[in-house]
Formats: sequence, C-alpha cells, structure tokens
Amino acid sequence: MINFTGICNEQMFLHFITVKVVFLLSNDLFLLKNEQLKPRRGESCIYCYARPTHSYLNLSPGLDFETKIIAKRNIAEVLCADLRRPKYVPRLLNIGSATDCYQPLERELRLTRSLIEVMKDVRHPFSIITKSSGVERDVDLLAPLAWEKLAAVYVTITTLDGELARRMEPRAASPERRLRTIRTMAANGIPVGVSVAPQIPFVNDDLEQVLEAAWAAGARTAFYTVIRLPWEVAPLFRQWLDLHYPQRASRIMARIQEMRGGKDYNSDFASRMKGHGIWADLIKQRFEKTCHRLGFNRERVELDLSQFKPTTKNGQGKLF
Repeated sequence: MINFTGICNEQMFLHFITVKVVFLLSNDLFLLKNEQLKPRRGESCIYCYARPTHSYLNLSPGLDFETKIIAKRNIAEVLCADLRRPKYVPRLLNIGSATDCYQPLERELRLTRSLIEVMKDVRHPFSIITKSSGVERDVDLLAPLAWEKLAAVYVTITTLDGELARRMEPRAASPERRLRTIRTMAANGIPVGVSVAPQIPFVNDDLEQVLEAAWAAGARTAFYTVIRLPWEVAPLFRQWLDLHYPQRASRIMARIQEMRGGKDYNSDFASRMKGHGIWADLIKQRFEKTCHRLGFNRERVELDLSQFKPTTKNGQGKLF
C-alpha cells in the first residue's frame, strides 16, 4: 500500500515512485507502432481508460485516481539509459497518450520537460498528446525540434461545449483555451493535430464543429476513438451518467454496448478503438467526410528516425 505523505494542496496528494521501465505499447491506432512515455499516473477525466491502473497499487480507480497522483521521479534518467543501450532501435515515441503529461503538477515537477530534453540531446523523434495549455511552456524546445522533423503535438478537444467539458474533464483547459494552444503551436511551426476522442453517443455530438474549429486554429491532422470502458471504468461512467444525464443514461449505454458487441467493453484489438456496428460506422462516416471536406490528413506528419544519435554517459557520441 502506498503511503501518500506529500500533500500538493487541500484536495490532492502526491507520491513519488522510481521505475525501471518507461516504455508502454501505445493502444492508439493513429499512433500505432508508437510507444508511450507516461511520467505520472492519475487525472480527473471521467472516461479515462487508464483508471484501472490505480487498482494495481491498491488504490481506487475513482476518487484515488483523481486525487492521488503518482509521479515517476526518475523517468528521464531511465529513458536516457534505455536510449543508450547498444541494441536500442529508434521508434516513434509518444508522451501522454494514457494520462495527460501536462497536468497542473507539471509546472513544478517538470517531468515532461525533462523527457523532451533527453530526446533533444539524442535527437530522437517523439509526439505529445495533451488537453493542457501547459505544452506552450515548452515551445522553446519543441519549435526547433519540429523544424528538424523530430517533434509533433496533438491537442485533444472532445467538445466545444464548455459546460460539458467541465463535467467530463474537470481539471482540463477549456475548449477555447485548447484551440488557442493549437494556434500557438501552428504559429511556431510545430506540426499540430487534433484528437476528437473519445466520441460518446448522445453526449458530445459536435464532432463536425470541433474539427472545423481545430482546422481554423491551424491543426492539419485529426483522429478519433470511441469511448472505452474497461474494468472499473464502466460502473464509474454509469454513475456519472445517472448524475448528469439521468433521462438518457440507458440510451447512451445501449449505443455504447451496440458498438461493443453487447458489452460495456470489448478488448478485441481490431475494434476496441473505433467499435463496430451501425453506430460506429456512422461516427466513422461523419469523421471521414468532415476531414475530407476540410482537408485534414492529406499529408501525414513524418518524423525522422534517421537522426537518432545516442550518446555515452560522458556525453560523447559513439565512435563506431
């Protein structure tokens, strides 16, 4: 059992852990063949599929996931060591696809910035996905890396409805603030895309409007997933629906189950990100038609793996 002794504020607690492994296989089809770098565990989005990971530490996927944040204090050092291994082969890395890498604590902890600095030193390409305006702090690192095809940023915007966003993502930036972040990235020459994930039937139905606003702000790539409710996430999401949408909660869950073969969740790799069936096909058609009309994804961002130059511990490059 973890003992949380570091109080962040009156509502949240912080605990540092040391890790031996930093890479996790990404489940995101748009970021397929990427691997994740996750500097911390815990956030407040009701739909977050990473909530069950708190259970591995005898913590609840509900309130504990939202109030007890676990930070990996040595993640930059472990990443640095991994990238220096003689047999390491560079591959696309993503920061933040499981839990947001720019949560409020990042302002003090600077774990994400330390990861960027490591990859800058060895010229390793990577992407970032976030809902936070905190990524703007690191434009000084990201802009020159993006110019050399070593970095890209994706901003998640689930809806343009500010009230709905506050209910689903209580500690995340407002939709308008996220659009401003897209503008900032684009203005600094950083390839920026938008994630309109997750799509939840009868909840966030403004998919087309989100894509239009993101395009106008400067995003040029886009992707989506449908909501996933693994393990303990399903009952938590049901409680959230009963609180905020009592009159249509059963209808929402029926559509989710329709996309999951009659279940709350289906882990089948071929369908878990986009679902299957009539409703999943409708979401896919809406997304693809809007992307085609606006011009999204005509040129995919290609990051350059060939520039990777690992260094030895004394900072010198390899001789052979």
